[in-house]
Amino acid sequence: MSINNQSSGDSLTGYPRKPQILARQSVARSRLFHIESLDLRFSNGEERQFERLTGADRGAVMIIAMPDPEHVLLIREYAAGFEDYVLTLPKGLVDPGEDIVTAANRELMEECGFGAHCIEPLVELSLAPNYMRHRMQVLLATDLYPKRLPGDEPEPLIVETHALEELPALLLREDFHEARAIAALYIARDKLREEKRDNTMGLL
Repeated sequence: MSINNQSSGDSLTGYPRKPQILARQSVARSRLFHIESLDLRFSNGEERQFERLTGADRGAVMIIAMPDPEHVLLIREYAAGFEDYVLTLPKGLVDPGEDIVTAANRELMEECGFGAHCIEPLVELSLAPNYMRHRMQVLLATDLYPKRLPGDEPEPLIVETHALEELPALLLREDFHEARAIAALYIARDKLREEKRDNTMGLL
């Protein structure tokens, strides 16, 4: 007999059953966020209370936009969490009725003043999954063209161009530290390196 329901455990991998949710309680709400507490009972009988942050569940995108094969566009924007400006990748929420490719192209036009003829999904990333269920779809945008759409930013964003191969130098900057952006750029760099190597081998 095979077991298809992972919530009942997986005897092949040794993973325990997912905890049973005994109770949910709303702790606080704001315009953007909802804090929820969960009373959990784990498969070994232990009980704990966890808190998590939820918000818009319609999805979000982060864009690695390359004006040429060696460079990527980064933006400088104010980050209220740090009360300072940070260097990061363009990103934003998926609007109702949009797919992730359409959302990525719109955000790119709003934040960087470019559209892309080619946009491909690259990877899905999470952030602090113990405390939130937010997921970010990372997309690679190439073959760019000038196109500006009005956005909802409170001030114009500064767009910078950086060499993708200079990621170690970027990590030395005090304003470049967003984990999702760093992971996305390394994943894109390795993907492009592999494609370049495969193309080179194909010519031999």
